[in-house]
Amino acid sequence: MPFLACRAVRIRRQGDQKVRTKVTIPNFISIGRLFLVPLTIWLIVSDEPLTAFWIFVLAGVSDGVDGFLARQFNMRSVVGAYLDPLADKALLVSIYVTFAVLNEIPTWVTILVVSRDVLIIGAVVLAGMLGHPVAMRPLIVSKLNTVAQIVLAALVLADLAFPVDLAMFRHIMVVAVGILTIASAFLYAVDWVRHMATDRSVDDRRASVLDERLPE
Repeated sequence: MPFLACRAVRIRRQGDQKVRTKVTIPNFISIGRLFLVPLTIWLIVSDEPLTAFWIFVLAGVSDGVDGFLARQFNMRSVVGAYLDPLADKALLVSIYVTFAVLNEIPTWVTILVVSRDVLIIGAVVLAGMLGHPVAMRPLIVSKLNTVAQIVLAALVLADLAFPVDLAMFRHIMVVAVGILTIASAFLYAVDWVRHMATDRSVDDRRASVLDERLPE
């Protein structure tokens, strides 16, 4: 279950390198990606799908770049552990809500995507309040779900921007996103209940936030 602990946890050494707490170059890239969210939504509602498509591609590339820099040049930080996935989620959720309002994707898909994230965040908060902070790695189905969501968003933008008919592929990805979202939510719920039922101490369950990400 890809939950972050609900409160800040102490920074620990990884190998011989000390993890940084200050803002790094990857953090600035993530912040820039956050600023792309309102721009992307404005372009979509302003009927500028081609520009919105390339902005979305730029956001995806920047996500890969900040991750590469963080890993290869020891620029990982507590701020980045929260900021990077937050930027990803903000963009995806905003796009899905916009697509639903414009009737580009079924409303139920957006409801599933948003509800799953809200429930996971709520579970994290509740676990922390009850003294059982969760810090576990993402499941494979969660990663697949994120990929499917990105592909669907890209397909919709491409369908609007280019003279191609992607209706069949959009339908396939809508079904895939729905199935994967439900499956990942169910598996997270099972893991969360299992976690809450354990008697291990809080300190034993804590892990560096740099090893974890927000829900995928």
